Amino acid sequence: MSATPTNTQNTANLGRIFFLDAAGGRVRSANPDGSDLRTIIVEGRKIPDGLAIDVTAGHLFWTNMGNPKANDGSILRSGLDGRNVTTIVPPGGTFTPKQLQIEKRAGKLYWCDREGMRVMRANLDGSAVETLVDTSEGDHRPGSDATKWCVGVAVDVDGGKVYWTQKGDTKAGRGRLFRSGIEVPPGQSASSRRDIELVYDALPEPIDLEIDPSTRTLYWTDRGDPPRGNTVNRAPLDAPPGERPAPEIVFEHLMEAIGLALDRKGRRMFVTDLAGSVYSADFDGSNRKTLLMAQGNLTGIAYAELPAAS
Repeated sequence: MSATPTNTQNTANLGRIFFLDAAGGRVRSANPDGSDLRTIIVEGRKIPDGLAIDVTAGHLFWTNMGNPKANDGSILRSGLDGRNVTTIVPPGGTFTPKQLQIEKRAGKLYWCDREGMRVMRANLDGSAVETLVDTSEGDHRPGSDATKWCVGVAVDVDGGKVYWTQKGDTKAGRGRLFRSGIEVPPGQSASSRRDIELVYDALPEPIDLEIDPSTRTLYWTDRGDPPRGNTVNRAPLDAPPGERPAPEIVFEHLMEAIGLALDRKGRRMFVTDLAGSVYSADFDGSNRKTLLMAQGNLTGIAYAELPAAS
């Protein structure tokens, strides 16, 4: 594992995107227009997937899937410059961790465990790992039924809900999007909880999730077949039962869409795909730009406004 330290530019409100290259085992960073591309961490073939940033603490978190058939998934943390890499959830603490989110109010990390068929969380230091949702229905890990594979996760703190995707088989149109309460109800368990709601069914292949709390809108990538797949979609969080509208496609023609990050202040999104491109667009899909191309097999992405250098 290596890191290439760099100096932060001395400008106010320095926006940066951070993204993962699964093929090269790299954590990379760039300006929001794709310039000043840097590699800040190289750790080889551990297959990084989910990425989250705690600007206040100066921490970068990411998941390593490891071998999908072995119980060796892990979660790591470093400084924003790639220094001080620390394993906070050791190999085997989770099976195949995917998208990662920080919930600062409660001080928790949330992630989905694909072959582990779980929605999980832990404290920001990696302690107190727990399973919130177990979709295995008794199947042994690693699970082989892709309809039970949990991939993307998002936390609606104000609404008291956690959302996740179950992607289904490749290009099969059997993807689903679920939600439940943030806490397991008293007297129930991760595998028996009765508050799980199906939000959308028969999606092409939903992957990563993000929430815009100001408009109560859920966004997600989908890597399934066109026309509904290889897209970014959005839908309201709070539609009444039986009145939920069809998802709105706001970005299309991606090449195996994976990562999604929202710049809520700037009202823009950043998207990655496995073909190695990074894109940006406004929340409604307008002003689309290709920022980077041929950067490997890209997975998770995060946006942050960093403090100016002193």
